[in-house]
Amino acid sequence: MNEMMLGRINHIAIVVPDLDGAAAQWQARTGAEVSAPQSLPEHGVRVVFVVAENGKIELLEPLDDSSPIAAFLARNPDGGMHHICFDVDDLYASRDRLIDSGARILGSHEPKIGAHGKPVLFIHPKDMTGTLVELQQA
Repeated sequence: MNEMMLGRINHIAIVVPDLDGAAAQWQARTGAEVSAPQSLPEHGVRVVFVVAENGKIELLEPLDDSSPIAAFLARNPDGGMHHICFDVDDLYASRDRLIDSGARILGSHEPKIGAHGKPVLFIHPKDMTGTLVELQQA
């Protein structure tokens, strides 16, 4: 079971207090393509993607105070890096390998549909050297 589980980095997520302002700032300062805002009520966030040559930056804003990222923003009012997302060839096999290794999957062990319309899972940051990691079906 030594095969590589991780694929390419899909995106790095940054929580922001003002999605429209942050998107405009990234576009103005980098000239990058920025997607239209998208609301994801099942995840409690509103997102845009900033396109880079080798991946994306996902800017996240909480939809309301019940959002999973609202507490992060309360602790970090200016925002900050939230998680890194990797593509994986087989999300279920990756999940099972993680559980077998002692890692905890956040929420249900069943994937949810993420911002790209693909199944995703999150690994507890304490099981990934203090970093929240998202896995997305490639």
